[in-house]
Amino acid sequence: MAQLPRFTHREIMVTMSGLVVAMLLAMLDNMIVAPALPTIVGDLGGLNHLAWVTTGYILASTAATPIWGKLGDLLGRRITFLSSIALFLIGSALCGMSQNMGELVGFRALQGLGAGGLMVGVMAVLADIIPPRDRSKYQGMMMAVMPVAMIGGPLAGGFITDHLTWRWAFYVNLPLGIVALMVCWFVLAKLPRSSGRVDVDWAGAVLLTTWITTLVLITSWGGTEYAWNSPVIVGLVLATVVGFSAFVLVERRVAEPIMPLSVFTNRNFSLSGALSFVVGFALFGGVTLLPQFQQYVQGSSATSSGLLLMPMMIAAMTFSLGGGALISRTGRYRAIPIAGSVLMSTGLLLFATMGPDTSRILTSLYMVVLGAGMGCLMQTTMLIAQNSAPPRDMGAATGAATFLRNMGGSLGVSVLGALYTHTLADSFTSGAGAVAHTAGSAGTVAQMTPEVLRALPEAVRHSFAQAVSDGIDTAFAWGAGTAVIGIVFALFIRHVPLRGYAGESSTASKSADALAPGQPSTPSAAPRSAG
Repeated sequence: MAQLPRFTHREIMVTMSGLVVAMLLAMLDNMIVAPALPTIVGDLGGLNHLAWVTTGYILASTAATPIWGKLGDLLGRRITFLSSIALFLIGSALCGMSQNMGELVGFRALQGLGAGGLMVGVMAVLADIIPPRDRSKYQGMMMAVMPVAMIGGPLAGGFITDHLTWRWAFYVNLPLGIVALMVCWFVLAKLPRSSGRVDVDWAGAVLLTTWITTLVLITSWGGTEYAWNSPVIVGLVLATVVGFSAFVLVERRVAEPIMPLSVFTNRNFSLSGALSFVVGFALFGGVTLLPQFQQYVQGSSATSSGLLLMPMMIAAMTFSLGGGALISRTGRYRAIPIAGSVLMSTGLLLFATMGPDTSRILTSLYMVVLGAGMGCLMQTTMLIAQNSAPPRDMGAATGAATFLRNMGGSLGVSVLGALYTHTLADSFTSGAGAVAHTAGSAGTVAQMTPEVLRALPEAVRHSFAQAVSDGIDTAFAWGAGTAVIGIVFALFIRHVPLRGYAGESSTASKSADALAPGQPSTPSAAPRSAG
């Protein structure tokens, strides 16, 4: 790719406006759609396909993430980023026009293909316009999008469903996406474009999509749709192993691999990628269970349970912004992922001690601890990964790091969710005895909603609340144990000077030498900020 231009501070801030909207699209979509799902099923039918409305989106976006990253390296960041936004908007419009559940699932997958390029595109564009030495403070700003999405999404989704129609849960993406398209069309015009014919690793893309798909299906179906030892799951496991092995062989031989395996030979990149996977597994796998405790045990409504996550989101935003400013001022970052891993492990362990008598105030304090860990880790792991990759592979490295975090999240939601469900059913059935039998035993557990629970006798409600607490404790204990592994990964990360502005920092060449063995020691032609 051609030498990168320098961007003024004003140009960076205008570009950030478009990137923030694109990030908001990527994070807001599932949050808005979730409250509309019951209404969608009532309108379109197809309850047996409901899970695929979410699974299809996650599967497509996860598989597409590293592909979009590499295409950005080959074809130019501007055209690929704008294409991903356009594909996301087309998918959103088609979702809103769906006439049956089959169409909705297919269009959600199309939407997910575009979404895979939004997140990696935002981070890769930031890497193009801002050098690592100053990038952390701008990446910290992106964390402000998270509380808006986590809290505003369910509220907006519920309002849209109640007062308009569920179709507007998808149509609402269109005005936001058009704004992002218009802003990025103009402000990214300075970024270099493809200089000629490029060879795209289509074989690698197909194999990557294949083994990711089979792996996600294993985590989605195993123990629920099919038994773990069923022919379907065993066949998917074999397909995953064969697909992954073939993918590695292809990536070793092609000139421009979708996921360059050479980046994993760098110690810091591998450690930051492993830490990203652990963060996704423990953090997102656990956080998705918190509304269960808030609604079933603490009696919160679906809408208010989203608001009750605010302490965690505010803490995440505060520590992300503070950590980003500290890194930009000092150039030192090694202590932040270590502290973040400790805070994440501590927060998850605290949640593993909750019971039916745990107050909302105490839960909020636990959320602050977990949110602080989240803020320390989310953007710092990405910064380390980007600083550890040669500039020509920046998009692929960003895609690989995002992919690892998403895969960790997908597996975490599946594994910790299964632990939660299994423990809940066992606890409710064995602990409540005759009361549980009266309530319908495990069959009722699978169909229990907060509304149904409120109509049951007091003894049943108490037994079910205790069972939910037992399930939450088990899931978070396993999440905390996984997070401890993240502390080990963080401790082995070395401090390597962040690349600064081209020609202005003596640390740049040192960084390139230290980070990319065998690569030219010429520093990245990073852009300048006038600020």
